[in-house]
Amino acid sequence: MVSVIPQNANELIEQQLEERAKALENAFSADVLTFNGAMLFQVDDLIRNTVENVRRGSPNTKRLVVLLTSLGGYIEPVHRIVDVLRHHYDYVDFVVPNYAYSAGTLLAMSGDAIYMNYYSRLGPIDPQIEGSNGRVVSALGYLEQWNRLLKKANDGTLTTIEAELMIDGFDQAELYQFEQQRELSIALLQEWLVKYKFKDWLRTEGRGIPVTNTMRKRRARSIASMLNNTEKWHTHGYGISMEVLRRDLNLKIDDFDQDSRKVGDLIKDYHNLLSDYMVRRGSSGAVHAKGTYLPYA
Repeated sequence: MVSVIPQNANELIEQQLEERAKALENAFSADVLTFNGAMLFQVDDLIRNTVENVRRGSPNTKRLVVLLTSLGGYIEPVHRIVDVLRHHYDYVDFVVPNYAYSAGTLLAMSGDAIYMNYYSRLGPIDPQIEGSNGRVVSALGYLEQWNRLLKKANDGTLTTIEAELMIDGFDQAELYQFEQQRELSIALLQEWLVKYKFKDWLRTEGRGIPVTNTMRKRRARSIASMLNNTEKWHTHGYGISMEVLRRDLNLKIDDFDQDSRKVGDLIKDYHNLLSDYMVRRGSSGAVHAKGTYLPYA
């Protein structure tokens, strides 16, 4: 086998990323894809191209492990990404080395398994929408503010300034759009939990009662509603730990630090190198898999 000598520092780092990704592939017995960045509309294309490239080299692999880091973004790319991953793989697991908020959380919830550790965080599912002024806003924050003012109007406690805000500050078409985005996020999360993460939930843990599809849908709907509850989480960027996900949402989360394959150190070493390399390259986002490194934004 002829070794390839790196020509510069970037090539050396990318070679090291390849080696660490390969170690993760061996540990998980799966293909490995890494996504680190915001869920923008170009990302689904990057991931499709990367996955198709990977599949050309390993067409028979049934499992994909996705290392996911994201502050969130738009729902539409998430929907297409899930379609891409499920078109090519029978099983898709998500590893969260650091955080995956909002749309990132929605993507993670499409997995057959979710791996975190004590430091990892998911977040409330708060769709990000581009408003009429061109700014990206929190759909749930917009809706909550409208509902708060509406309640005050019904109670007769609305001030003149607040009444003017309701008339001039809220676009009714945007309100409808934001409501639809919220319902879409709930519907997608419910669909994916039932279809993938809950597929092997056959009996209840307590009394061993057979689990029906209706029970799976009810549990998924409850989780979706909790992750859309702004009063519980308060902010878009609130970090929900593995312990809270297990305790409050009753979700099965695998601790990669306790994994028998000893993958915790491999995940941290790879993630740290990729994060440092993104800073070096001046990119806020990147998609990486064997043979492909695609920076963006």
